[in-house]
Amino acid sequence: MKRDTFTPNLAARNAKGARWRLAFLAATAFSVLFLASLIASIVNQSFGYVVMTAEVDPATLQNDGVPLEKQDEATLAGTIRGNVSRRLFVKLDAERSLASRSREELLEIIVAEIVQPTVRRTWTLAQSLFDADAIRGQVAEEYPDGNLSFRSWVNAGLFANPQSSVATAAGIRGAIIGSLATLLLTLLVAFPLGVGAAIYLQEYAKDNAINRIIETNIYNLAGVPSIIYGMLGLAIFVRALEPLTSGAIFRAAAAEGANGRTILSASLTLALLILPIVIINAQEALRAIPDSLRQSSLAVGATKWQTIRHHVLPAAADRILTGTVLAVSRALGETAPLVVVGASTFLTQDPAGPFSKFTTLPIQIYQWTARPQAEFRNLAAAAILVLLVLGLSLNAAAIIARNRFRREKRLGR
Repeated sequence: MKRDTFTPNLAARNAKGARWRLAFLAATAFSVLFLASLIASIVNQSFGYVVMTAEVDPATLQNDGVPLEKQDEATLAGTIRGNVSRRLFVKLDAERSLASRSREELLEIIVAEIVQPTVRRTWTLAQSLFDADAIRGQVAEEYPDGNLSFRSWVNAGLFANPQSSVATAAGIRGAIIGSLATLLLTLLVAFPLGVGAAIYLQEYAKDNAINRIIETNIYNLAGVPSIIYGMLGLAIFVRALEPLTSGAIFRAAAAEGANGRTILSASLTLALLILPIVIINAQEALRAIPDSLRQSSLAVGATKWQTIRHHVLPAAADRILTGTVLAVSRALGETAPLVVVGASTFLTQDPAGPFSKFTTLPIQIYQWTARPQAEFRNLAAAAILVLLVLGLSLNAAAIIARNRFRREKRLGR
């Protein structure tokens, strides 16, 4: 057979392949560029010059040389009593007595009502690096009494402080605690239910019309908008099961005034949201295990459950774990269902348990971006960086765990 039979239009086919390769490279480059520009925009908002003014210098509020940050509750209450008008003091004490307020709440009152720091203007990181002289001149002209400083909005105070109406004193401590607590309870509910359902559907269920309909609906549920799950959670967990989710049935102290809008309600709602994803990922992981492994185990006298427990599940563990962590990563960034079930947009107290009111990082970011002051957008950018790090950490943990399971399988452990 002649060689020319296998080489018709070879140059044209190679050229076509090269064009497609270039198209795929362009798509990859566009995706990387888009992601890089997004991260650069967030970082650009998280750092930069800030000019501030204050009605009262915090240094003048020291008590026997002790700064505000180190004063106890009684001293802080005395500072408030001696520096605010009688009318304002009566109003604050009527809302809630100063003696019953936490140290963080008293500090927030001092900052908001006495010090009254005001962010006059902020600049982005790029402006601060390339237009520093122009910024200093502008501040000297427009804000002669202002204090210009380079500020990193990602700082220790961001993690240590609760939410506040003053941007410079606001933090995400309560939001981080709420997010982690919600994710933990979500995982505790969704993982055993999802893996258990996947084992039944893949290993025990017969291939009939009813089971095929069930599997089809599970796939459909994975594509339902998250706000629908929020409406379902509002109807079932917040209202119908309010005695349970508020903690009233357990006489929990944190249940007072909770009305079912608690961490437990949010966790159960998010568990419903990611449950189809966990089932699908676990079922695909079990399906990838060759039947020869099952048949070999059954041939030596093992029962069905012994085969699943000692052979199938260990072989599929890496894929199941990876899929579960990715599902939890999705729950970390959810906002719509939590808004519906009643997450607090402004909460200064940390969650004390599953029956506490709560907020999460996405909710707090949403609340900050909705405010008109520019400094809260800088805070939102800093919180977005923290959320990205948490999400990437979960994904990295999934990859590390997957590689560890695969290495142990290769070594026969």
